[in-house]
Amino acid sequence: MVTGVKKVAKKGLIGGMSFAKEAGAINWFPGHMAAATRAIRSRLKLSDLVIEVRDARIPLSSANEDLQPQLSAKRRIIALNKKDLANPNVLNKWTHHFESKKQDCVAINAHSRSSVKKLLDLVEFKLKEVIAREPTLLVMVVGVPNVGKSALINSVHQIAATRFPVQDKLKRATVGPLPGVTQDIAGFKIAHRPSIYVLDSPGVLVPNIPDIETGLKLALSGSVKDSVVGEERLAQYFLAILNTRGTPLHWKYLFEGRNEGSAHPDSIDKPSYNLKDLRHQRSKQPDSSAVHYVGGMISEVQRSLYTTLSEFDGDAEDENDLECLIEQQFEALQKAFKVSTRASSEARLMVSKKFLTLFRTGSLGPFILDDVPET
Repeated sequence: MVTGVKKVAKKGLIGGMSFAKEAGAINWFPGHMAAATRAIRSRLKLSDLVIEVRDARIPLSSANEDLQPQLSAKRRIIALNKKDLANPNVLNKWTHHFESKKQDCVAINAHSRSSVKKLLDLVEFKLKEVIAREPTLLVMVVGVPNVGKSALINSVHQIAATRFPVQDKLKRATVGPLPGVTQDIAGFKIAHRPSIYVLDSPGVLVPNIPDIETGLKLALSGSVKDSVVGEERLAQYFLAILNTRGTPLHWKYLFEGRNEGSAHPDSIDKPSYNLKDLRHQRSKQPDSSAVHYVGGMISEVQRSLYTTLSEFDGDAEDENDLECLIEQQFEALQKAFKVSTRASSEARLMVSKKFLTLFRTGSLGPFILDDVPET
C-alpha cells in the first residue's frame, strides 16, 4: 500500500485502547481463543487434510500466521471464500500466486452448491493416495473468525448425501469439547468406506497483530469486532484505500448518459427501510420501491466520492492532503446518506456504519484489499 495510507492508518490509530503502545499493534485475543488454538493444534496432528478458509478480499491478511508452520506441513487447500465480494481479475492473480508457490487454492462462495462441490472434488483428489490405506480420514476446516467456515460446513453437510456414498443418515457428531469453551470442535461424517469426517473449529486469531494495516483489513472484513478499532477509523482507512487507488474515478460511467428526466429517488415514497436489509436474507425480500430507494442512495454515495476525488487538487499520497480529502468526503457522505446535522460525533458514527455496510455487502462493487505480491 502507498505511503499515504500507511501514515494515515498509523496516525489515526496509535494510542487507541485496542492497540499496544509498541508500534500500534492490535491486541484482541479473547480468552476462549487461547483454549481453542490449543485444541486446533492437537486436532491438526491427526488430520489427513486441512481446508484453510480465508476471506477472498484479504487472501493474505486473513491467514492465521501462528498456525502457518503447522498448516504448511499438512495436505492443505486454501479456500478463498466470499469470491462474490472480490474483484474477479485480482482474485485470479491471487489464485495463480498460490499455485506458483505449489499451494492448492480455489476461490469459492460457501453459499453456492456448485462452488462447494468444486472444493469437494479437490478434497477427494488430494485424498486419493490416502484412501487406499486408511479406514478413517479427517479433514479439518480452520480459519480466522467470520471468513465463512460455518457456512462452508453447512453446505458440505447438505450436499454430502449426493456427493459421497453413505450408509446412514448424515449426523452431526461432537468430537470433543474444549475445556472452558462453549463452542466445540465438531465432526460431520461425509463419507463411508472409508469414513471421512470434516472437523469444524472455532475461528481464532493470533494473540497480537503487529501490523496495523493487517489488523484494519481484518476489522474491515469483519474478523475483528468494529468496537476494537472504531467504525470511524475503519471508514477513514477504507476511504484512504479508495482514494489512493483512484477507485471512485472509475465510477464516472455510472453517471454518464443518464436521462435527466428520469425519476429521482426522492420522488418515490420512501418505505421504512434500513441498510441492514442489504444483507443476505433468504426469506422476505424488499419491495421494488425499497430497492429503488437503496439503489439511489448507493448511486449518491458513489457520485459523492467521485466528485470529491475528481475535484481534488492535492496529492493522495501525501498524508495531510489525504486527510483533508477524507474530511471533505465525510461531509459529502453525510449528505448522501441524509444524516441530519446533529452532534458531529454522532453523525460521523452513523455515516461510518452505513458506509462500512455498503462495503461489506458488496454494494460499492467487488474489492480485494490485499495487493498481490510481486513474483
